[in-house]
This record gives sequence, C-alpha cells and structure tokens, in this order.
Amino acid sequence: MEKSGNPPPYAWNNGHTLQPPPAAPPSYSQAVGGVGPSSPYTPQYPPSAGPPIVTTVVPVGPHPTHMICPSCHAEIDTETQTKPGMIAYIAGSIICLLGGFLGCCLIPCCIGSCMDVHHACPNCSADLGRYRR
Repeated sequence: MEKSGNPPPYAWNNGHTLQPPPAAPPSYSQAVGGVGPSSPYTPQYPPSAGPPIVTTVVPVGPHPTHMICPSCHAEIDTETQTKPGMIAYIAGSIICLLGGFLGCCLIPCCIGSCMDVHHACPNCSADLGRYRR
C-alpha cells in the first residue's frame, strides 16, 4: 500500500466510490445582490440613524416608579393619577341593579382599591403605563 497524503476513497458494497457532496447554493443576499430580506417584521432604519436605542419595559405598580423615560431619556420618578377602572364600573353596575341607584352606585369610584393608576413622565408628560386593578 502506498503512503500518500490523501486517504483512499470510500467504497460502497457494490464497488462504487463515494462522491463529495455538491456545493451549497448561493445565499439569498448573494443571489439578489446584497439586499437583505424584507418583511413586515424586519425593522427598517434610515442609514443615518445608526443603531436603534434599546429600552427596557419597567413594570408599573400602584406607587410612583423610578425609571428612565423612553420619550425624553431623563431619570425620573413617575407621576401617578388614579382614575376609575373596570372594577369600579362593574361594582357600580351591580350596586345599581341591586337597588342602590340613588348615588350608592358611585361609591366604588371613590374607593382607592377600585381605581386604576396611570403613570406619566413629570418632564415631558408622556404616558408611561397603567396599573390595572
């Protein structure tokens, strides 16, 4: 047996030699000419804008939250404002149906635990989220 740099070709049971696999087809960008695929889910950025700014979602609760405003990029404590939520309206409707139609149905709109909390930026007044009860 000769010693050479290449191993002997592999043979199948019927004597045929194994052929190397064919070359892979060109990628999409090579076939189209360097243009990447575009779909509704592919973010499109203007060439001069640079990389996008990554923001994280901060969960808001019933109290003011310390965060960085995604609108003005300032480090803030959110301003909170309470407004009646779905629970207040449902409870008021039930009270009204049970006979409390002379103003008693408005009591849930005055109870803090029935209110939703809306968070806003104190600098730019951007809406930052809502805590639903």
